Amino acid sequence: MKAIVRYGQAFGGYTMRDVPEPTCGPEDIILEIKAAAICGADMKHWRVDNGSDEFNSIRGHEFAGEIVQVGEKVTDWKVVQRVVSDNSAHVCGVCPACEMGDFLCCEEKVNLGLDNNTWGGGFSKYCKIPGEILRIHKHAIWEIPEGVKYEEAAVLDPICNAYKAVAQQSHLIPGQDVVVFGTGPLGLFSVQIARLMGAVNIVMVGLDEDVDTRFPVALEVGATHVVNGSKEDVVKRCTEICGRDNLGLVIECSGANIALKQAIEMTRPNAEIVRVGMGFKPLEFSINDITSWNKSLIGHMAYDSTSWRNAIRLLESGQIKVQPLITHRLGLSEYEKGFDAMAAKEAIKVIFHYDFED
Repeated sequence: MKAIVRYGQAFGGYTMRDVPEPTCGPEDIILEIKAAAICGADMKHWRVDNGSDEFNSIRGHEFAGEIVQVGEKVTDWKVVQRVVSDNSAHVCGVCPACEMGDFLCCEEKVNLGLDNNTWGGGFSKYCKIPGEILRIHKHAIWEIPEGVKYEEAAVLDPICNAYKAVAQQSHLIPGQDVVVFGTGPLGLFSVQIARLMGAVNIVMVGLDEDVDTRFPVALEVGATHVVNGSKEDVVKRCTEICGRDNLGLVIECSGANIALKQAIEMTRPNAEIVRVGMGFKPLEFSINDITSWNKSLIGHMAYDSTSWRNAIRLLESGQIKVQPLITHRLGLSEYEKGFDAMAAKEAIKVIFHYDFED
């Protein structure tokens, strides 16, 4: 079968290759991938050549599919069920995070389609869900409800991330305001969760490159205002919209240092900043205002089973909108077109389907 694979441990190394189909052990499950989405984490490696010929992994960690084979010891799942993976493949099962069911914060975690592994990922025809993870983490996969499309289920990863960041990690209550930095799927789904939780003003902050494609979608899914950080004074504008006393929560999805600095500056005392996005540059400014004004800077990683259970129900009920975010649907053979569209900010979500004859 064909697959987009990555080579080496350093950034970069994507290529299309022929790989063996996965074999099903007695406790394993084999999925036929029906939809897979490009994530921002995938983009870190695009058009970067690390020069390695050492196999790392089949890529694609946002995917949904149909069970086509189960091992002889599998009792909880059956062939033809429609399922979505939370992309976990291995955890230790005994650390404090695992004891809490917070498996994606296990320091030994291995993710399907993301970390170095041989089980597979969504950018191919088949993927194996290893029996080891299903013994430890029963909700490593979830059944897709009737009426929810494969392509919608495939993006439950960012939906669940947003749900955990806004609904589980913050103390947002109806009547407050929220500022969301970053116009990708994490930011756009955070807007939707904030809307569902009763935020009055929901301000999305982006840049010039977001004006044509992403700002209109932000307004469609629930943002009350958009702010162009390339041309506007972000702190001043957000304070004007919300009023300083109402600005108690920022969801920072961009990972940019300037966004974190602006979030600290604009928020009231006792505010919360949930940092969802990742950046790799050291901070060049003081964060003493966090202490001076009792602000909470909350790190965010992934989701738990509560996130998945509730996000699936919201998606099934139609209260979470996915279709406005899906801008491109392509065969896997056209993967370069999809990645280039993401890099150019012409796409928000690109969905691949396997289109090779093999």
